[in-house]
Amino acid sequence: MSYWLLKSEPDSFSIEDLARAPRKTTAWDGVRNFQARNMLRDELQKGDQAFFYHSSCEIPGIVGIVTVVRAGYPDPTAFERGHHHYDPDSDRADPRWFMVDVRLERQFARAVTLDELRAYARGPLKDMVLLRKGNRLSVTPVTRSEWQFIVALAA
Repeated sequence: MSYWLLKSEPDSFSIEDLARAPRKTTAWDGVRNFQARNMLRDELQKGDQAFFYHSSCEIPGIVGIVTVVRAGYPDPTAFERGHHHYDPDSDRADPRWFMVDVRLERQFARAVTLDELRAYARGPLKDMVLLRKGNRLSVTPVTRSEWQFIVALAA
């Protein structure tokens, strides 16, 4: 099993939205960055776990845990004219964009904030991709030790 961090803007899709979804499961669609797409397509596997991270909001942070319940497959929103994730250059025969399905496992009682994570950037989270200068990826890997540390922070 691998560990990941998936970012979503809560104004677009929040952990509360996921909690209300049927079977607390949804497609993680709309990723339009090639590096993040490659991870969705090639690396995230069924059974992997990910932190659900609220970004671009007043207090960004990790708000819960999801499990990947379906590995990467073509993102159909790329082909839907009028959809805000539509990509006119997408080709059904050679899909450009991919997504995974995730299920909510646990919503944290409180967010583990970005500021809180940064407080450990010289210690146990010194190599965490999320905390690297200039990182804006919506999908990033998390090491087992980072995962365990953050889960303990959320407890």
